[in-house]
Amino acid sequence: MFTAPDFSKKQIVFVLFNEGEKLAFSNDNLVVKDSDGKIKFQCTCYRLFIVFAVGHTSITSALIQKSQKFGFFIALMTPGFRLYSLIGAGKDGNTLLHQKQYLYEGLDIAKHITANKMLNQKQELKNNRNKNEFVKEAIASIDGYISSIENASTLNELMAYEGLASKAYFKNHFNNVEWHGRQPRIKRDYINSTLDIGYTLLFTFVDALLESYGFDTYCGVMHRQFYMRKSLVCDIVEPFRTLIDHEIKKAVNLKQIKEDDFLVFNNQYKLKWSESSRYVKILMKPLMDNKEGIFAYIQSYYRAFMKELSSDDFPIFEIGDN
Repeated sequence: MFTAPDFSKKQIVFVLFNEGEKLAFSNDNLVVKDSDGKIKFQCTCYRLFIVFAVGHTSITSALIQKSQKFGFFIALMTPGFRLYSLIGAGKDGNTLLHQKQYLYEGLDIAKHITANKMLNQKQELKNNRNKNEFVKEAIASIDGYISSIENASTLNELMAYEGLASKAYFKNHFNNVEWHGRQPRIKRDYINSTLDIGYTLLFTFVDALLESYGFDTYCGVMHRQFYMRKSLVCDIVEPFRTLIDHEIKKAVNLKQIKEDDFLVFNNQYKLKWSESSRYVKILMKPLMDNKEGIFAYIQSYYRAFMKELSSDDFPIFEIGDN
């Protein structure tokens, strides 16, 4: 497990592979070789936390062994930024933690996480410099949903409040574009498609952190067990989603993200490969800026869960003013 000083020195590396390029290992360095075998990038394995490998490539068994030895992850992603495998430095043997996860059946931690998410949604709307009456109404509505969470007696009731708050939030957050609602994975417009990419990067980063502490990431507290779904990761990303939302809205206003950056196939917006590197820089910025804060949240969550503390003692991640 990482300490905070150790993690602050760790690197997050992105590699977008062109045809014939591959990952390899040489003298305790991770290297990327082009189709002619020439090294185009390298970094020491001692400083790595995760490598996002986007596109079609090949990796060797030696590289997988080294990722486990040096304690870094390799996230394999399609050219469309869909994560299909996370391999490397997971701590699968934390059996005591797994036992506590499997025995937990409460609702209090789920309420805590959901309230944290709503607080950040409300703060993001409050940070809007030009708040019209609709935005002010949405802020008041989210306040009401936060208050209602405490009295929720079932998971379905809690999820209903979460859905209502998100609907009010998204409608007023993306009031700078033509917005028809958040629809995950459908990619019906360029904003939804960009959100999918940003959330996938966030999901993968959080997944790696949780696995580095040995969590069974398929066992959640709010998103309960569902076949092949990493329910705990779905839970823990919730307080951090507004980081991605904020960056996307800012990039749209600055015309860094545009509809022309996408191709449309079967009514789905797909990012042009030529724009991928630029979008990664935009969407990873809030994660890099908050890297240590996200780590501290998950470290505190692990400690609170292991000690079976009250939900009031679980961490809160706040996006802050402006």
